[in-house]
Amino acid sequence: METGLVFTQEDGSWLHPGKVTDLFERLVAASGLPPIRLHDLRNGTATLMLAAGSDVKITSGALGHSDTRITRDIYQSVLRHVGKNAAEATAKLVPLRQKAEEEDARKAEKARKKAKRAKKAGEKKPKN
Repeated sequence: METGLVFTQEDGSWLHPGKVTDLFERLVAASGLPPIRLHDLRNGTATLMLAAGSDVKITSGALGHSDTRITRDIYQSVLRHVGKNAAEATAKLVPLRQKAEEEDARKAEKARKKAKRAKKAGEKKPKN
């Protein structure tokens, strides 16, 4: 049953968020995990989505933000990290492209010299 609410009773009626938080805290303590807030899971999800390259509009929609600026403002440090990774990945492509261009230039020069030699060899052949 779709209610638009994040947490509901079994019948779909409103469930006080404090009850969910209390249950979550008990489960975390029982599991032996370090203390974590329920809201930290939301933040972690958004952080992982953005770090994985998810479009900010998709992440914003998943979080229910009315505007992508909210998402960008909250996760700005993550976006900088993602931007840095993107820049580094792009930079890694540049030497590969330069190397490929240099290889293409060498091949073209080799082909030009071969054609020139073939032309000279053809000119030296006696005509019958």
